[in-house]
Amino acid sequence: MLGKTANGLFWMSRYLERAENTARLIETGQRIGLTRLGNSDEEWVSVLQSAGALTGFQASHNTVTKDAALNWLLRDRDNSSSIQSCISAARQNARLVRTAITGEVWEAINATYMMSKDTLGRKVIERDLPAVLRTIRQNTALVRGMVNGTMLRNDIYDFLRIGTFLERADNTARILDVKYYVLLPSVSAVGSSIDNVQWESILRSVSARGGFRMEYGAEGGPQEIAHFLIFDKRMPRSLAFCVSKLKDNLRYLNARVSKPCDSQKLVAHIETNYLSHDIAEVFDYGLHEFIQKTLSLLADLARQIEQDFRFYE
Repeated sequence: MLGKTANGLFWMSRYLERAENTARLIETGQRIGLTRLGNSDEEWVSVLQSAGALTGFQASHNTVTKDAALNWLLRDRDNSSSIQSCISAARQNARLVRTAITGEVWEAINATYMMSKDTLGRKVIERDLPAVLRTIRQNTALVRGMVNGTMLRNDIYDFLRIGTFLERADNTARILDVKYYVLLPSVSAVGSSIDNVQWESILRSVSARGGFRMEYGAEGGPQEIAHFLIFDKRMPRSLAFCVSKLKDNLRYLNARVSKPCDSQKLVAHIETNYLSHDIAEVFDYGLHEFIQKTLSLLADLARQIEQDFRFYE
């Protein structure tokens, strides 16, 4: 496969996953903001920070307001990671690799793009926000369903999966990190009823509340929630699950190339040295510090994949 074809598949799936997870991050900020007293505009600094979008936002805005932050994350063309920008970029990459994907996948991506143009073509008012976020999640899930239901299990499929799970791991870590930034002004809130509600919001944002309750009932607290989202390989949005899938698909690809790929070694390093600890060790080390290190390693992995498979040749 040509490197630029692999690149198009990789980024098509990354951008679609990023659009969905930005919607989830917005929902997390919205839910957590409802549990806090005071100026709700300040809460959106936390969301922008966790999304890695604060610097870009501040370059074009003097102050952070809820309306401006929502517009930046949802539909601002100056933000390359806004939902509308991501869906547009996913469609553009899909056009570049049109012959590598099935007609059903292309139709689903195109329908998602048309939905985003209609839904995000104008400013989203707060009353409509939950419905808009739900529609975005449903449409990106439809594309993923078409990929899983119609694509051959070959190197094309592997590159799509690698992009999806790399982006998903990154975004689950960022959603967990919202908790850190939100609690910074009031560390005394740890362990309070508000703290517990905020952890519950984290679960909801990654569609993990039902699975968590099946496993822990009503007894699970912050450590159990963090363990579920970091280490539980049965949870399809946990860091451990995503990294295990990355390892599998890189192994499949590695079997088809002439020499071992450094990216396969790196993902094994992440799994062995960072996703095999006890959650108590993570809390002792610092949840925020652990997440930041994980995000750095995932960024290194993305760069290594680009080099190993010569994405720009």
